Parts: sequence; structure tokens; C-alpha cells
Amino acid sequence: MEATNSAFEKNMKPVGETWVWVTGAGLAIGLAMILFLLSVIAWNGLNYFWPKQIAEVQLSESGRSDFRGEDYVRGVITQRRALTVENLSPENADLVDLAQENPDFMREMQLYTGNRDVFATQNFAYLVMGDIEQIEYPEDLMVVERMEWGNAIVRPRSLNLSDGTVISAEAPAFAMHLRDEVDQVRELRQQITRIERRDMGRINTALNREGLEIRFLNSLTERTEAQERELESRLAEIENLKERLKPLEAKSAALREEIRAHSFTFELVGGIERTQSLGDIVNFYQPNQMSLTQKAGWFCFKIWEFVSDYPREANTEGGVFPALFGTFVMTLLMSLAVTPFGVLAAVYLREYAKQGPLVSAVRISINNLAGVPAIVFGVFGLGFFIHEVGATIDRVFYPNMVAINTPVFGTGGILWASLTLALMTVPVVIVATEEALAAVSRGVREGSLACGASKWQTIQKLVLPAASPGILTGLILAMARGAGEVAPLLLVGVMALAPSLPVDDMFPFVHLDRKFMHLGFHIYIVALQSPDTEATKPLVFASTLVLILMVIVLNLGAILIRNHLRKKLQSSAF
Repeated sequence: MEATNSAFEKNMKPVGETWVWVTGAGLAIGLAMILFLLSVIAWNGLNYFWPKQIAEVQLSESGRSDFRGEDYVRGVITQRRALTVENLSPENADLVDLAQENPDFMREMQLYTGNRDVFATQNFAYLVMGDIEQIEYPEDLMVVERMEWGNAIVRPRSLNLSDGTVISAEAPAFAMHLRDEVDQVRELRQQITRIERRDMGRINTALNREGLEIRFLNSLTERTEAQERELESRLAEIENLKERLKPLEAKSAALREEIRAHSFTFELVGGIERTQSLGDIVNFYQPNQMSLTQKAGWFCFKIWEFVSDYPREANTEGGVFPALFGTFVMTLLMSLAVTPFGVLAAVYLREYAKQGPLVSAVRISINNLAGVPAIVFGVFGLGFFIHEVGATIDRVFYPNMVAINTPVFGTGGILWASLTLALMTVPVVIVATEEALAAVSRGVREGSLACGASKWQTIQKLVLPAASPGILTGLILAMARGAGEVAPLLLVGVMALAPSLPVDDMFPFVHLDRKFMHLGFHIYIVALQSPDTEATKPLVFASTLVLILMVIVLNLGAILIRNHLRKKLQSSAF
């Protein structure tokens, strides 16, 4: 008997255990791929903010002929790579023969030179290692961030003040004087921004509104006496607003003249000296002089500046605050729209609808909607929300704007973008809510009904609170998908550069008809539509990292609420 049992145990094979290991390995591979992708994005995104050493590369005679005859070139070494015959340009085909004598002729260095206004709008130089005689890192080299033409890598010469004082770069406190002047100019620029965007912005908004009403009144072939008086009143209001605008324009112009009064003289490659107004300079730093602590401080400062500043140079410089803010507002509006509709639909399907072929068909349709391409929802949003709902709102509430062919809600805006994404993500919320409702114990319902409560009271007071953690799970999934979608937004209101934020301090404070910026679309524009995509690659990684972190923060907020509800509802299945 014992021999029979041992033989039986020997022949038994743990078939299920094998598949457990296979599924575990698949999960481990998936997690490793996700962590690898996130680490690549984080490394390249954070590397964008770190101040890098500036190299001064001395060129040989052959290298000078290839690089405009200059003896040297300055820049940040971004990568070194080996050349192959396939990636050699026709004019460099002779490098194969040279490589037999010196292998350095088959290696290349990529150098970020900046100075796009000097190097024919190019940010990079490609140098063959065999053409390089020496690489040095002079401490006086400086990176100057400018309003236009990107960064400049220069050697400072002098600071020219408005009173005629000239401070030489050789002066011991030159960097401190330059820092003080740049900081003062930044404060003046912030004052200009407040005047132009807040004070002048309100007046310009009123001017635009009055101008539209005047256009409507002028478009009428015959005007009544009341309309004539209204036209005269609005023309007078236009003149009043223009008078209010003049002192603000004068103040802004005076501040601009003040920041142009100071200038900075520096030397470019080839000994070219240039004098530039401090009003065109955003900031500067000398990375070759920085200690590790100073670099860490600059790193943190640049991260804050990136998330709080406005973009410059067609989104290729500056910060991403409007895109970050627009993404947050759109995701919030989408969540407010998708939650009630998704929950109500799930409650009806699970609690009220008679189960049968029709309800089964509806559930299948809802599941299939989750797999519809996102651009299809964008086309639906354009056709239904904008051309039908928005046009109807304009005809009913803004007939004057329709008469002069200036739509208000009959064009793309953040409201229609949010509703389009809500429609796209509502199947996720419905499915998650149904599962959460089904997991609530049947005894809870029967006990409530036995105590005399109505069906709706039972659902409202017991079932929905118990299912709320599961409902929040569906909302988290919807937010994660909706925040990163770009394709539908191309048709319903997103812009590469929006003039105003969808939420500001002007009545009615939330402007649902405005177009907006989105981080996902910003990444698309910077990555594919920039004049130099190689130069904007680090910016793409930085923007992607910000988008991922924003989605994580939104999801963490919802997860914390869900965990709090779980603790309160110990009887829940969740």
C-alpha cells in the first residue's frame, strides 16, 4: 500500500503550479517594462534642468575648414557616437580612408552650441573626433537664456548701465552686478505682465465685447431709435475704454524703455562681440564655476520655473504652466461630467432594468464603446456638441453673435473637450460601478426593504455608499485615460498657444467657451512641429514627465479618498 502511494505521488505533476510561475513571470516582465520606460522618461526629463558643463573645443586645420574656418567651437557635449559607412554623408566619404590611420575619424561628437541667430538657426554642431585637438572647460563661459533665438553660449565682456557706467567682466563682482540687474529686469517684466494681462486684459476684453455689439448694430440695414441710441452709447463706451487704456499703455511702454536702458556685451564664436538689451535676457548661469550644491539649487529653481512660467519661442522655450493648468481644468470638468452619468446608467442597468436580451445588448454595446478609437469620439464631439448643441445655444442666447458670424459656443472650447472625453470614458465608469453594485451583499438590500425603506432609499443610503470605493476605482481609470488623450482634442478646442486661461479673475471666472492648452498636445507640437526637433527632444521628455506626474497626483488623490471610504465601510466588499 505504501509503495502504491509513493508511486502515485511520484507520477503526480503540479500542472497548475507551472502556470502560476508563467503568469508571475509575465507580470514581472510587464512591471519591468513599465519601470524601464518611466526611468527613461524621468532621467531624460530631469536631465533637461541640470546645468551642464560648457566645453571649448579646439579644432584642427581640417576641422576649421568644415566649421566655417573657426579655430574653436563652444557648447555642451550631448553625445558621442561611432560612425558607420551607412550614416556618412557623401562629402565625408573620405573618412573611411582616414580611419585606417586614425580610428578617431570614425567617431563623432554632438555639441549643443545654441546661438541659433549665428549658426543659421541650428542648435547643434557635429564634429569628427579626428578634427579635435583639445577640449577645455573655461570657467568664464556663460549660458544666456534669451527671449528670442534660444540660449546663447558666450564669454562675457561688460555690463552697460543706463547712467553710462561700464562694468568689465574682469571686475571681481561682475557676476553679482549682472545678477542684480537681471533680477531687477525680471521684476520689471513681471510688472509689465501684470499690467498687460490683468489690467489691460480686462479693458481689451470689454473693448472686444463692445466692438462685437457695434458690429452687429452696424450690420442692420435699418435701425430703430432704441438701436441708434444703443449704438451711440456703445461708441461712447469704446472711447471711454480707450481713454482708460492710454495710461496703462504709457506705463507699460515706460517700463519697457527702462529695461532696455541696460545692456550686456558678450563675445560669440570667432571673436564676434554683440551687445544685447537686458530686456531680451531671461536669465544666465556659469556652469563651469558652479559647485554641486549650486547646481542642485539651480536644478530646483529651473523645475519650478518650468511648471510656473509661460512658454516662449513657439513653445520651444520657457514653461508649461498654461498647458498644465488647462489639462488639470479639463480633467476636473471631465470627471464632474462622467461621474453622475456613469453612475446613474449603472444603477439603472443593475437595480431597475429588467434583465433580458435588450439589457445584455446594451451592456455589450457599452463594452464595445471602450474600444472605439479616440479620434471617432473627437469627430462625434465636433458634429454633435459643437455644430449641433453649441450652434443651438448661440442661436438661442447669442443671436447677435450669430448674425455677425462670430460663434461663442458654436466653436471649440474646453467645455466641449471635457464632454467629449467624458463620453469616451463613461463606459469605464459604468462597468466599474456595475461591478461595485453587484458586490454589495444581497442581505443589505433585503434587510433595508424589510425595515420599510423604499428601493431608492436603500440604494441611496446603503448600496451607493458601500459601492463608492469601486465607483472611485472606475473614476480613477477614467481620469488616467482622459488626461492623456490628444486625438479627440484636436477637433474640439485645443490650441498650441492659447491667449487666455479657461479660469481667471475676470467675471464669470470660469470661461467654458475658451480654447485651451493641453500637455499632451504641447508634447505633440514640440516633438513634431518644432523647427529643430533634435534641440527640443529634452523638452519633450520634461513635458512628458510633468504629464505623468500630474496624472499620478490626480489618481493618488482619488485613491486616498477611496481608502478613506473603505475604512469607514467595513461591511463593504471592497
